[in-house]
Amino acid sequence: MKKLTLFFLSLLTAGVASAAEPATFVTGLVNPESVCYGPNGLLYVSEIGDPAKDGDGKISVIKDGKAETYCDGLDNPKGIVHWKDSLFVTDGTKIWEITGPGQKKVWIKPEDFPAPPVFLNDLAVDKGGGIFLVSDSGDRQGKLGAVYRIDHRLHKVEAVLNNEILPALNFPNGVEFDGGQFAIVADMGAGFLYRLNLESKKAEKIAEGLDGADGLVWDPWGRLFITSWRTGKVFGIPRPGQKPILMAEGLQAAADLTIDKDGQTLIIPDMKAGTLVKLSTTIPGWEVDTTPLGVKTEPAFPGLEWTGWDSGEDSGKPNPFRAILLTHAGDGSGRIFVPQQQGIVHVFKPGDKKTKIFLDISKKVRYLDKQNEEGFLGLAFHPKFKENGQFFVFYTDVNAKMANVVSRFNVKKDDPTVADPDSEVEILRFEKPFWNHDGGTIAFGKDGYLYIAHGDGGSGGDPMENGQNKGVWLGKVLRIDIDKPGANGKPYSIPADNPFVNTPGAAPEVWCYGIRNIWRMAFDRETGELWAADVGQNLFEEIDILTKGGNYGWSQREGLHPFGRKGVSENKDMIDPLWEYHHSLGVSITGGNVYRGKAIPELQGYYLYADYVSNKCWALKYDKQLGRVVANRPIDSKCLAPMSFGEDEAGETYIMGASPTGQGIYKFVK
Repeated sequence: MKKLTLFFLSLLTAGVASAAEPATFVTGLVNPESVCYGPNGLLYVSEIGDPAKDGDGKISVIKDGKAETYCDGLDNPKGIVHWKDSLFVTDGTKIWEITGPGQKKVWIKPEDFPAPPVFLNDLAVDKGGGIFLVSDSGDRQGKLGAVYRIDHRLHKVEAVLNNEILPALNFPNGVEFDGGQFAIVADMGAGFLYRLNLESKKAEKIAEGLDGADGLVWDPWGRLFITSWRTGKVFGIPRPGQKPILMAEGLQAAADLTIDKDGQTLIIPDMKAGTLVKLSTTIPGWEVDTTPLGVKTEPAFPGLEWTGWDSGEDSGKPNPFRAILLTHAGDGSGRIFVPQQQGIVHVFKPGDKKTKIFLDISKKVRYLDKQNEEGFLGLAFHPKFKENGQFFVFYTDVNAKMANVVSRFNVKKDDPTVADPDSEVEILRFEKPFWNHDGGTIAFGKDGYLYIAHGDGGSGGDPMENGQNKGVWLGKVLRIDIDKPGANGKPYSIPADNPFVNTPGAAPEVWCYGIRNIWRMAFDRETGELWAADVGQNLFEEIDILTKGGNYGWSQREGLHPFGRKGVSENKDMIDPLWEYHHSLGVSITGGNVYRGKAIPELQGYYLYADYVSNKCWALKYDKQLGRVVANRPIDSKCLAPMSFGEDEAGETYIMGASPTGQGIYKFVK
């Protein structure tokens, strides 16, 4: 059934919409029940055979559109998942482990369960932790149903749901993880979906009207899909708070489904028809354009020499050029500013052969490759830089144990083309418990105020719970007025309309909270909206539009899902991201900006972002009137380990990554 460990949402009853036509691609199966991708990247399907006969069940593998026997001699195999090098299959009152063609052994015996199993049905696996979920449909008349949690490492089986915990439980069937500590359970008899807290064992009804609910699966973009064995229908739920939407009907008995490798197609066994069918993941009314854009990247400044940078040819030690961002001064000069993460800011104009050093504070900045979330991380020019020569930087203080600093600098009085390194005035100092999750983006809004992003303080799982604590600066975006000194000698003041200025215990600088580690954020120069990419932890990366006073959920939510033991469902007090993607696609989002340049009309209005690990790049279009994403289109990018995006004065966007040759800055071209 599965194959991604993903999410859910709070929903109500099933809606009706125009349905698509499933396409059959495998025939000749005998009561196919569940399907998954497994060893060698092939598709495997459980075939029950004759339900009244033991020994004729089997697992088949699909090759070139045809089914071949992979392992036979089973009774009534149903749920199937792949973990590490094995397939795991429920069969009556036991679970098999299939280690190779024709090679099977009983993994979980009937006596391993805390109560005698009756009718084991569906399986799910948290592939990162080796935790399994299995449903027992009981007598299929409303009694003896259960869901069990199995720890592979300890070989421990624990009941997490049954009639004692939830008396209304009728016919548990489909199971799937919703983050690491929660699960979704489909009650086939009642037509409900439940969200189950695996620690507290509390179940919350989150959907109804799904008669015969059977299989559950999510796609990489956080959309939930449900099959109905009884009605032959397929439903999709696009995001939290939305009702299930009919996607297809007319199947004889839609069973446990999975997502195809393309991430855009459902594979569904039609049990009574003996077939496998494919169905697009497109949900009617929630269409998302995923066609590749006719845009690619190419080196932006070929041959440009970075003054003072040693690639390693002279020293013998490789030293990649780490262009941490790219920006402009907004002074009409057309100059481009590129800081190295080590603390040197270069300046040049397009066409120059060599850069000039604008600022060198490398002796003040701590940067180590093994702690590569520290260093020089932010640069923002005052909106009136042309008149006052002021700019601001964010960096890790080499002389402090654990601290990031936001400081103001000025250009030299006798040479306004370069900065005065001795003009530093410290504005803010973030004391942090760990080296990672530093954030570091600073940017001026149209209101003239300075916005500052900092991560939750580091480590993993927000151990200090800073994200939800409005009394600290960590895990927040701050907003300050740097043109007016504040009380007690502060070099800044608090804007009167900051959201928490009158909230007892809250830091008045806080603009929004519930942030894990924004990397990066940028204002849309046309609308003024503040876009941010928040790096996930276990499973999901997310994109947000930040608003005044907004709570973005961390560390009680990750993306569209509950997070950790204190995780919570979708709720009115927290703002879910407008888009997420699963770690099967990438594990560290790099945020960009909304394109407002002129060179590539095809990109106009798209938010550009990438993934630091998978090197993938996308252009996302959000329709404000519809209130949803309408396009997420891949871009052919040659940038490796994309660290950042930036805009020049004309509004053209660049993407950049660390480069051993110094040619790691790319521009977008048709």
